Amino acid sequence: MAGSQRFDRLDALRAVAILWMAVFHFCFDLNHFRFIQENFYRDPFWTVQRTMIVTLFVFVSGLGQAIAWEQSQSWPRFWRRWAQVAGCALLVTAGSYLMFPKSYISFGVLHAFAVMLIIGRLTAGAKRWLWPMGLVAIALPHLVQDPFFDTRLTNWVGLVTRKPVTEDYAPVLPWIGVMWWGLAAGQWVLAHRRQWLAGPLPQRLSPLAVLGRWSLSFYMVHQPVLIGLLMAVRALV
Repeated sequence: MAGSQRFDRLDALRAVAILWMAVFHFCFDLNHFRFIQENFYRDPFWTVQRTMIVTLFVFVSGLGQAIAWEQSQSWPRFWRRWAQVAGCALLVTAGSYLMFPKSYISFGVLHAFAVMLIIGRLTAGAKRWLWPMGLVAIALPHLVQDPFFDTRLTNWVGLVTRKPVTEDYAPVLPWIGVMWWGLAAGQWVLAHRRQWLAGPLPQRLSPLAVLGRWSLSFYMVHQPVLIGLLMAVRALV
């Protein structure tokens, strides 16, 4: 049955995204503790990587939403998962405030997921219209900006005139467009090339599938572990 089908390939792809993110964060932490000197806010080598990592994460989430929609995922199950994401987003805000009080994360990747998962769930039935909807969402922040959206209470929309001072910023616009494209692509693949997602995964890559199924836990744990290790190293040298 479709409801019990495993999608190890999708889980493995999610793991690739989270491992890439962990490497990026490790480099960021090395810079924060001055083991290296890099500009993560302006250097294209880092800013482009960050965009690519978030793009992969959000697109994969859209693929997952397509599977959930096909399987007629119940609202109670959806809300249980959503509560985990939203709860972790609040923890990220609290933790970042302790470490970066002047640039704490008020609306980062997890906050965006908490909002976009609901939007994706409600709009999954748009099917092929998800493609133009995604295009509009991605283009809109480049076409419309207003100072009203420059505050911490409103910048989550994405129509800002300047990027806010924060350690992570992932507004609904344009990222909901990427999720819509992932959702549309997932629906097409499930209908026409199902084996791309549902096909078997080589045994040597099975650890990636396991990691992909625990991506949220890994996301929440990896930074405290990395920062703790680097603080210990800093104290010893």
